[in-house]
Amino acid sequence: MANLSPPPGKTFVVEHLDPELEAWSSLEYYTIASECHNSGAKFLLSSVPKSLKLPANLQHVQGLTVETRGIEDIYTDKKDRVCLLDPAASQDLSPEDGETFEIFLFGGILGDDPPRDRTSELRKKGYQGRRLGPVQMTTDTAVRVTRIVVQDKVAVEQVPYIDHPELKINKNESTQMPFRYVKGNDGRPIMPDGMLDLIKKDSEKSLDDLF
Repeated sequence: MANLSPPPGKTFVVEHLDPELEAWSSLEYYTIASECHNSGAKFLLSSVPKSLKLPANLQHVQGLTVETRGIEDIYTDKKDRVCLLDPAASQDLSPEDGETFEIFLFGGILGDDPPRDRTSELRKKGYQGRRLGPVQMTTDTAVRVTRIVVQDKVAVEQVPYIDHPELKINKNESTQMPFRYVKGNDGRPIMPDGMLDLIKKDSEKSLDDLF
């Protein structure tokens, strides 16, 4: 009898390139872990310093594996199966890449504005690179888009996006986000739970600093 079970989900790796873990990063990582778990994929947070204490929301979330080792040590025998999501790559990610690669690597922190090319540290290691289009994404958005392309087989340019959305802080203030997001079923940008509150809090803090 033919095996009709779906192919196993992919592994998504964020190489954590910071000595600390900011509140917004923990929200993004929680979202990545939850979405990967729900879609049959795995999420690995690598190169986490031993001195780094994970925040409460990441200590028991399903779908997350935390490693102090870096990507090279974890997948020494699978380098050709690792795809680096690289804004400087010459080729866009395609659904066919889901057949070629099983591990998709992201250099944190992707959501810098302006981008600081943190991925260059991983590029030097010689992994094959693919791009997710021309617009900067947050880390959770980059993983979400990659998963949609390689697991759901949707071309990267056919994913519904919202670029640089304007978020209302209060009745008088709004802020424009410098990133690309996936558009949700409600027509709004998909963001981690709690991120909007964090953005509002940061914006209010910045406004207070002006006075």
